[in-house]
Amino acid sequence: MEPGSDDFLPPPECPVFEPSWAEFRDPLGYIAKIRPIAEKSGICKIRPPADWQPPFAVEVDNFRFTPRIQRLNELEAQTRVKLNYLDQIAKFWEIQGSSLKIPNVERRILDLYSLSKIVVEEGGYEAICKDRRWARVAQRLNYPPGKNIGSLLRSHYERIVYPYEMYQSGANLVQCNTRPFDNEEKDKEYKPHSIPLRQSVQPSKFNSYGRRAKRLQPDPEPTEEDIEKNPELKKLQIYGAGPKMMGLGLMAKDKTLRKKEPFSLPDKEGPECPPTVVVKEESGGDMKVDKEELSHSPEPCTKMTMRLRRNHSNAQFIESYVCRMCSRGDEDDKLLLCDGCDDNYHIFCLLPPLPEIPKGVWRCPKCVMAECKRPPEAFGFEQATREYTLQSFGEMADSFKADYFNMPVHMVPTELVEKEFWRLVNSIEEDVTVEYGADIHSKEFGSGFPVSDSKRHLTPEEEEYATSGWNLNVMPVLEQSVLCHINADISGMKVPWLYVGMVFSAFCWHIEDHWSYSINYLHWGEPKTWYGVPSLAAEHLEEVMKKLTPELFDSQPDLLHQLVTLMNPNTLMSHGVPVVRTNQCAGEFVITFPRAYHSGFNQGYNFAEAVNFCTADWLPAGRQCIEHYRRLRRYCVFSHEELICKMAACPEKLDLNLAAAVHKEMFIMVQEERRLRKALLEKGITEAEREAFELLPDDERQCIKCKTTCFLSALACYDCPDGLVCLSHINDLCKCSSSRQYLRYRYTLDELPAMLHKLKVRAESFDMWANKVRVALEVEDGRKRSLEELRALESEARERRFPNSELLQRLKNCLSEAEACVSRALGLVSGQEAGMTGLQMTLAELRAFLDQMNNLPCAMHQIGDVKGILEQVEAYQAEACEALASLPSSPGLLQSLLERGRQLGVEVPEAQQLQRQVEQAQWLDEVKRTLAPSARRGTLAVMRGLLVAGASVAPSPAVDKAQAELQELLTIAERWEEKAHLCLEARQKHPPATLEAIIHEAENIPVHLPNIQALKEALAKARAWIADVDEIQNGDHYPCLDDLEGLVAVGRDLPVGLEELRQLELQVLTAHSWREKASKTFLKKNSCYTLLEVLCPCADAGSDSTKRSRWMEKELGLYKSDTELLGLSAQDLRDPGSVIVAFKEGEQKEKEGILQLRLTNSTKPSPLASSTTASSATSICVCGQVPAGVGALQCDLCQDWFHGRCVSVPRLLSSPRPSPTPSPLLAWWEWDTKFLCPLCMRSRRPRLETILALLVALQRLPVRLPEGEALQCLTERAISWQGRARQALASEDVTALLGRLAELRQRLQAEPRPEEPPTYPSAPASDPLREGSGKDMPKVSCGLLENGDSMTSPEKVAPGEGSGKRDLELLSSLLPRLTGPVLELPEATRAPLEELMLEGDLLEVTLDENQSIWQLLQAGQPPDVERIRTLLEVLCRARRSARGRALERRRRRKGDDPAREELEPKRVRSSGPEENGLEPALGASSGSSGPFPTLTPRLHVPCPQQPPQQQL
Repeated sequence: MEPGSDDFLPPPECPVFEPSWAEFRDPLGYIAKIRPIAEKSGICKIRPPADWQPPFAVEVDNFRFTPRIQRLNELEAQTRVKLNYLDQIAKFWEIQGSSLKIPNVERRILDLYSLSKIVVEEGGYEAICKDRRWARVAQRLNYPPGKNIGSLLRSHYERIVYPYEMYQSGANLVQCNTRPFDNEEKDKEYKPHSIPLRQSVQPSKFNSYGRRAKRLQPDPEPTEEDIEKNPELKKLQIYGAGPKMMGLGLMAKDKTLRKKEPFSLPDKEGPECPPTVVVKEESGGDMKVDKEELSHSPEPCTKMTMRLRRNHSNAQFIESYVCRMCSRGDEDDKLLLCDGCDDNYHIFCLLPPLPEIPKGVWRCPKCVMAECKRPPEAFGFEQATREYTLQSFGEMADSFKADYFNMPVHMVPTELVEKEFWRLVNSIEEDVTVEYGADIHSKEFGSGFPVSDSKRHLTPEEEEYATSGWNLNVMPVLEQSVLCHINADISGMKVPWLYVGMVFSAFCWHIEDHWSYSINYLHWGEPKTWYGVPSLAAEHLEEVMKKLTPELFDSQPDLLHQLVTLMNPNTLMSHGVPVVRTNQCAGEFVITFPRAYHSGFNQGYNFAEAVNFCTADWLPAGRQCIEHYRRLRRYCVFSHEELICKMAACPEKLDLNLAAAVHKEMFIMVQEERRLRKALLEKGITEAEREAFELLPDDERQCIKCKTTCFLSALACYDCPDGLVCLSHINDLCKCSSSRQYLRYRYTLDELPAMLHKLKVRAESFDMWANKVRVALEVEDGRKRSLEELRALESEARERRFPNSELLQRLKNCLSEAEACVSRALGLVSGQEAGMTGLQMTLAELRAFLDQMNNLPCAMHQIGDVKGILEQVEAYQAEACEALASLPSSPGLLQSLLERGRQLGVEVPEAQQLQRQVEQAQWLDEVKRTLAPSARRGTLAVMRGLLVAGASVAPSPAVDKAQAELQELLTIAERWEEKAHLCLEARQKHPPATLEAIIHEAENIPVHLPNIQALKEALAKARAWIADVDEIQNGDHYPCLDDLEGLVAVGRDLPVGLEELRQLELQVLTAHSWREKASKTFLKKNSCYTLLEVLCPCADAGSDSTKRSRWMEKELGLYKSDTELLGLSAQDLRDPGSVIVAFKEGEQKEKEGILQLRLTNSTKPSPLASSTTASSATSICVCGQVPAGVGALQCDLCQDWFHGRCVSVPRLLSSPRPSPTPSPLLAWWEWDTKFLCPLCMRSRRPRLETILALLVALQRLPVRLPEGEALQCLTERAISWQGRARQALASEDVTALLGRLAELRQRLQAEPRPEEPPTYPSAPASDPLREGSGKDMPKVSCGLLENGDSMTSPEKVAPGEGSGKRDLELLSSLLPRLTGPVLELPEATRAPLEELMLEGDLLEVTLDENQSIWQLLQAGQPPDVERIRTLLEVLCRARRSARGRALERRRRRKGDDPAREELEPKRVRSSGPEENGLEPALGASSGSSGPFPTLTPRLHVPCPQQPPQQQL
């Protein structure tokens, strides 16, 4: 057996060539150069230079193609033979009504074909049985020994193969009484051979379950019961894998399928199909079998059928029913009718005889034999039904490969794909189908290379590749290519074909048409694996394939020309065929040589392009190919004779090598033509007429015998005009008389030698030309040729297209050298005449140049001019030697001699000495000028440059002295420069006097020193700085802080020690300290405002949107300061008058704006209403949401609404200092319910006394600050308002109102209190604001309790951990009892107070009068219970949140050391109210021991120092 796929050994690699760019420019020349090496392998690979990357020119979107379908196991020749054998043996049993199911032996499908071949090779069935050699058969089938496999193989052979072989041989099988048609239920789903032949089948897409798959399915193991029932199996005692029971190889069809299948039995219970039968010797004549496809009658051939047939009215019909064996018609109930040929047989006349009439379709033995011996149809590929684009085909191909190998396509090794490919093509079990877009015409679909045509414009890069010789559209029509002389566009040969491959898609063993070269380029994609066989082994390969698969070549002799057959390279190599391989990657070429067999497959999705080409060395192979085609009677693609004659007709257009090759082929062709025409005359054919064969279609000039395309001549017949023959088959034309036959010729025998002579002249013209060139180059006749004569010889070689030989190269080199000498000589002469000073060559080079001109084999008149120049140079050399000998000469004389030498254009050795003497004198003059007192000071670089230049001049005492002086001066200058550098870079700055002394001493050095200059500039800047400081300090006003900071920054950068700088730094530090203190006093924590913005009035307070957007911009850092809105520039801030004026204007704008804003906000709907919706006139909280429902607070200044949880809320009860006489809680007008939003209350609003302390500190500052000016304006504004407020509070009406409030407070204080505190109904902790019922809580009228015994002073509530919670519950319980107003305020009194209240709320200062006015206004209106409830809810939520945060901190600190744990309770107890957020709510003072010592505020008491609002 052949080696399996696991044993596949890759053949050796083919040669790989990597041409240089010079070699790559001549494609056919390079191929001819590598041919001696590559031709020995048949194929080779060429890697272009790395930067040769042609663009892909196919229009991808419009490229659509229909691929071929390839079933892999039908490609391989030996596998196809096995499959054909299985088809035939299956048909044999199918005709007899049984289905073939191939058994498994040792977990492997039994190879019936190999079994049959080995049995024949071992001597046949009888001989093997006689010698008991079935174990040897099993061994040759590679089955393991010792398992009694031989007996099992014998059983399978007897039941499946032997009957078929007997039919094939025609022998009798009389003793065969086995019944291989056992019907089993497990085969009832099998449809035997119901799939058409593989040439016409339409496969499912990549379905490996082919038409033979059901035959190859393994059968179940036999059970114990089966073994007991089957005596044969019991006798064999084989229990291994595979079908081993009698009849397992062949099964009768199920009754459910017999109605559909033409060969099925009609009834399951009927008799089984007959055993194999053979025909006895016939007494009558030969029996004929119909050649048509056998028709199948569904009617069973039963006794009733026979009777119906005999009862037919036709007597002749009745008489025809006689047995073909015994020629008798009796016993008609046992007479069988063949459904194929209608012959009749007695069942007892058959061998072996049948026991009864079989049911179903029955064939006689002769029909069975004729059907089985019918030759198979020619194998070929089918076209797929689906049309693909490149994208859809690629997706399909990649998906198939990834699914097949279960890994990404780019990770599958090429070695794995190769082994798997040959495993699949060698397998009869696996039926894998792939598709291959092969032989796609590039002329129709477009080439992958750029093509120069009128369809589209090419870029310069595309144009370069479109004309490249390696472009497959260009290579076949290059001048050195033979195919350029064929006018027709032969698709695939002159016009490239395209190939779109997928994994496993293959191209089978073949050679190119006319044994031409081929070249394949892989544009992109995965590699293509190639196998090649050299031309010397082509016949050997054909013999091996015919020897191993004679069945294929018997039915299809030209099989290898159909490109449909593979054979494993290992198989070929084992029979001595040399095979090479290669993997062609993207961007690489593969070339196949004449008559080199090649095949291969694709590793994956790729795109390739291929074409044929022919060179001069191909012509002998092309002629041999025509003879080979003639023997095979194969059609030619083109006429070889026509091609030769066409090239011979125009020899001057041929390349010289091609002309020589054509002459040789033409000579052989003419000799053969003479011989053939002579034979025609000897036959007696004398008639002839000229025929222009090239004008006829190929099918009208093909030999009817050998199919060769005729051109030089052909034999035709007047009586048989439909055909002609070539002169090699003149006896095969027709049977007509020779007088009716005539010769049709293209050229006479006189014209052919004339064409041959022209070729000879063309081929020999090179020798004549070469002789003339040799005489000219070697001056054999003693006469030098002129340049014109040599150019004429070179032009002749170019015009006649002589090959690039060594002699032509010598001629070109000689011409190039001569032309270079002429050009150089002309340049030398013209430069001297023009007075050019450039040196072109040395004296030695001039002499060598003259010798070169004399040695050239051509005459040049420029030699005389060069000789004259040489004489001038030699005279100048003598004069220069004399001047150097008489030193010291004058510098002028030396310079003039030097200039004369430069004008000669030739460098003289003495000129260098002259140059050195001149350079020495020039250097000394430059040093003298540099050190002169009147000269401009040079830099250190100039001094160093002079020293460096002095080292290169000719040495002398004067030079040494000048160098010493320069070195000393340079050392001193560098020392002072270093000292100045230390002064500039030192941390300890020097005073101006020290620096001035250094500068004064460095002034005496005659060198420009950069560091000294920088030190001088720094000292000048320091003096200017001191002047500026004096000017500022002695001015009319204190200097501004910005000016001082600028001066300090400048002074710090100066490398000079300045005493005034320390004073300025102290002043700036003091000013910053004051500003920081003021900022802490005014600004809230993390405030988005600056101190100056807080102190200035808000000039744009009139617009709610503007105010709100400015607040949001300040949060984001995108705001304008209030000083900018006031119209103050940086310069205005320096002028106190401008600040005061702008501040006054801003106050008025702020007041007007807030009035407008209050008016706007008062029209907005209240969030407490249930119908509040978001609109353009709806309030927006600082969080960006619309405040709605319970929990919203309204600002008392701007009248806008906010979420209580988003803003700082006011304290309900405030006790700035402990009072011995507390007031009752029901004095609600004294509760602090005033709420200002964060947009209106921008600062902490300190008390006026604190601001005055800041102003006192400001007066002591010798610096002016913008914040100081603003603070003074703010203080003046506050004092002015305070005066007006006190005046209003001191009026008669207001004094009376205050008296009434005081009287009311006294009445509340005088009320008796129970000793035990009452119990108030408290709300749950989660809802402390729940209102009590009216019957439980006594009512209050005009601020007084109706029942004084129902209330207890809150001071009697014992302070403790839960006291704050109980106080809030107490306040909550009082809400339903609050009534008012307690005062009646006339409008005349209310309006001025409200205006004062408005102006006071705009002040960023806390004043006691503001609180007094607020309490009066509150007492004159009903209590705002909703606001108080909202405040209590917010405070309760804040308290719970603070308690949760404290517990969380305590839990986080629990893991610390014990000392910290002990201190933790103390720290919690000692923490101020601000930490837990209760001070703003309950008004606790710093001296309180509990959360709050008293809940009773007083009238006319100063407000606390801490801010009235705080973020919760």
